[in-house]
Amino acid sequence: MADSWRVRLARALSAAPATRGEMIRMLRAAEGKGLVNADALAMIEGALSVADLQVRDIMVPRTGMVVVESDKRPEEFIAAVVESGHSRFPVIGDGRDDVEGILLAKDLLRYFALERRRDFDLRDAMRPAWFVPESKRLNVLLKEFQNSRNHMAIVVNEWGGLAGLVTIEDVIEQIVGEIDDEHDIDEESFFEQVKPGEFVVKALMPVEDFNAEFETAFDEDEFDTVGGIVVKAFGYLPERGEELNLGHLRFSVLRADRRRVHLFRVLAGG
Repeated sequence: MADSWRVRLARALSAAPATRGEMIRMLRAAEGKGLVNADALAMIEGALSVADLQVRDIMVPRTGMVVVESDKRPEEFIAAVVESGHSRFPVIGDGRDDVEGILLAKDLLRYFALERRRDFDLRDAMRPAWFVPESKRLNVLLKEFQNSRNHMAIVVNEWGGLAGLVTIEDVIEQIVGEIDDEHDIDEESFFEQVKPGEFVVKALMPVEDFNAEFETAFDEDEFDTVGGIVVKAFGYLPERGEELNLGHLRFSVLRADRRRVHLFRVLAGG
């Protein structure tokens, strides 16, 4: 009987590597010999990387957070909740740094089901907020997410101010790769219209196609993709939530990692 892949992998790794770098090189060699498939190798490397990354490396910065103000009635913020497509929202009090709790979108169903809506108190509906420092290692954070059964943490800087937020999905994506979410576009398309004047656009959309669709005149010789155009305009690799105007369009970064931008929200008339 042919050896199982586990036996073959064990043989390939029989000489224990002295460093993590050596181990990764051996795993890549095993992948080249067909002992480990590419997806498994990517997950192993992702799992190893979380020990080197900190919360600040993957968090949504405070400028990109969608929040709910505790003194507002649901009618005043429900549009923002629906538009964002998120399931959890930090609830803030007197200032942006004053996070009082977390509101789950599903808990708003109870409000709209009440006949006497004036009896609804947002503070009774929200869940306790969990705070973590931006320096926390991702492997430690993942274990804490599992133990606490929380799905979102509020990130604070060394002075105790609000730095951003991080979700368990953000950490898992470092291991398994991107997880489909409300912003994902059909693989065969470069953009999708969300509503009149608002689009989700892949950073890999060719500049020529973007110019044709959005009536822009970006230089088609300098960059191949619209992502290159936007990153140059920023002057650095932007993080999720950062925004800028280019001509009549407003670009907001929906998804990015430490290497490149993946998705933009594009608003006409920016």
